[in-house]
Parts: sequence; structure tokens; C-alpha cells
Amino acid sequence: MKPVRTLVTGATGYIGSRLVTALLDDGHQVVAASRNPTRLADFGWYRNVSTVSLDAHDETSAQQAFTEAGPIDVVYYLVHGIGQPGFREADNKAAANVATAAKAAGVRRIVYLGGFVPDDDSLSEHLTSRAEVAAALTIDGGPDVVWLGAAIVIGAGSTSFEMLRYVADRFLLLPMPEWAANPIDPIAVSDVLHYLVAAADPEIPAGAYDIKGPETTTYGDLLRTYAQIAGLRRTPVPVYGVDTGLVSKVSGLILPVPGGLAGDLVESLDFPMTASNRGLQDLVPDPPGGLVGVEDAMRRAVTSPPRRPVDRLGDPHHLADTDPDWAGGDTLRLRQLASVVTPPLAWPVLGLLGFVPRPVAAAVRTGIDHVLGVIGLEPKVIPA
Repeated sequence: MKPVRTLVTGATGYIGSRLVTALLDDGHQVVAASRNPTRLADFGWYRNVSTVSLDAHDETSAQQAFTEAGPIDVVYYLVHGIGQPGFREADNKAAANVATAAKAAGVRRIVYLGGFVPDDDSLSEHLTSRAEVAAALTIDGGPDVVWLGAAIVIGAGSTSFEMLRYVADRFLLLPMPEWAANPIDPIAVSDVLHYLVAAADPEIPAGAYDIKGPETTTYGDLLRTYAQIAGLRRTPVPVYGVDTGLVSKVSGLILPVPGGLAGDLVESLDFPMTASNRGLQDLVPDPPGGLVGVEDAMRRAVTSPPRRPVDRLGDPHHLADTDPDWAGGDTLRLRQLASVVTPPLAWPVLGLLGFVPRPVAAAVRTGIDHVLGVIGLEPKVIPA
């Protein structure tokens, strides 16, 4: 595919920041968009992209962004308000604003990354919203739309992976409700990026495609696999009568992931998360070395070295210095916090925190985070 000029919305997010890197590596021009453009300067690729301010929820802002960006061939739509009150209606409006502005600017294609949408009449708001956003992006006479659906994305910093990490790290007994046996088609973040870049190719017909890794598994098996790779002794325990609605309400209390975000994602586990079609596998060659399996993806995420700029990661499964502070596990977070109040000479000793049992590290980390929140102090963390 010849190089194209792309605009990446949500460029400061987990997928967006890595996608900018992947597009640049593939020779494409990138305009990185954010409603807070000053944040873009924190990313390692900042000097290699053009930037614009774009608040998708504001119609005027969307129009102005395309005017400032200049000619754009492909827009990557990675905006979502999941975890925020009223996100469903807000997301639909934001998608319509961007689609209208893209049409006026002569954009050829919008590539949208959403989730699988099972054939069920009682979907969670998160899953229902994903389908509605795809519909809102598709307007008469506007750009064609390629909608990629994915389930759990495996990689350090991915919200779905971090939630799984914290459950296995923090609980000696792994709760296994009935829905933990629902089938899931997870996908490694490197393969998500591979398909996103490929979706810009005009040879790929517009339409909806589910993307997945090489294995179908279950949420319960993902927990077991993580525990094995992380060297944890964990015992699965069947539990009954615990629905995802209840878990979603308490997830914010027991996991360091933002409560609303975690809750909305948990409710999606009530449904089988399997690909409904072959997706892009019939149209796009596998990446060099093939698609990444669950164990390999998790091992690469778990063995992430110290955080680095996102454009200098040795592996997109590793943590970037712009990923959320809550990502990476409790031990890493304690090491980061401790590095703020200890002299550099003492930093090698912080590696001993790795020997602290993870449930203990979780309790200590939760207490420290709570105190910092109460006093309104969140130290600037030095990547450890």
C-alpha cells in the first residue's frame, strides 16, 4: 500500500499512541488529534507528526480540526467515553460530528475500532454503543467505513489486560462465576495494530470485520494462563449466582482501574466474545511470524522492561511512559512511588519489592493511593 495521510483521533490513548508509531514506521503521514493538544507533546513521536485540537463532541471543533489538518485520506476513529455517565448518547453525537466534518473535508475512509457485538437482545450499554457508533460514522455521501471489532486486547497498559492482571495478582483464590466460561477470542495488541494499519488500504472493502488472535479461550482460562506465566500459585474456585452487574459495581473498589471504565467492561463479559466472521484474515496476510498466541502475548506483557517512550518500545506489548499510572501491577506502582521519595542511589534496592507477596503489595498500594487521593497529592512518577 502506498503511503497515505492519516488523522488519528484519540492519539493519546493506549491503542492510539501505539497506532501513531505503527503508521509512522509504515511510512504514512500522521496528524495526531486530541481535545487537549498540549498532552501530545508527552509522546515520543511528537516531533514526527502534525497536531490538531479536536473535541469530537463539539461540532465546530471537529470542522475546524479538519480545516487545520489539511488534506486527509484516512481517519482513525478511536474516541470513546466508556466509563463516563451518559457515554452512549455522547459517543453517538461525537461520531456523527466527525463523520460530517470528514465528509466536508473529502476524506476517503474512516477506520473505526470497536468491540464484538453478539447477536443478543439484552446487550450491555458498552456493546450496544459500539454498534451505534459504527452506524453514526456511516452517512450518505460520506467516507466509507471499515469497522474492526475486537474482544480483549492483550498487552501491558490495555485496560482489559490490566483488569485481568489485578484480579490474578490480588486474589489467592480466583473466583470463577458461570460467565467466566463464556468463549472469548482475545487478540494481541501487536496484531490489532497490524490490522488497523492494513485497514487503510483502499483494496480492503468497506464493511465490518472481527479481528482475533489464533486461539479461542475463556475468561477463566485467561486468568489461569496469566497466573502461570506470572509465577503465581492460584486456585480457581467456582462461584454461583454472581452476575456481571454486581461485579461491575464493586470492581472500582477492588481494582485500581477507574471504576466506571472497569464496570462497563465487566458487564460485557456476560456474553460470548467470539468473532462472527473470518474478518480480515482472508484479505490481509498475517504479520511476519504469524499471529501472536495468548501465552506469548501475556509473556511479553508480563516481562515488560521499565517504561519507555511509546515510539521507542522494543515491543508494543510493553508499557510506555505515557500509559496510565495505574497500569503495570501493584509492585511496579509501589516501586514508582518509592522512587519519588528516595535518592537515586537507593533505587536498585527497590527491586526487592518484587519479593513482596502480591496481595500484600495490593493492600499497601491501595492504602497509599487512597491517602494521596484524600490529600490531593499525586506525585509525578518517574518511570521505574
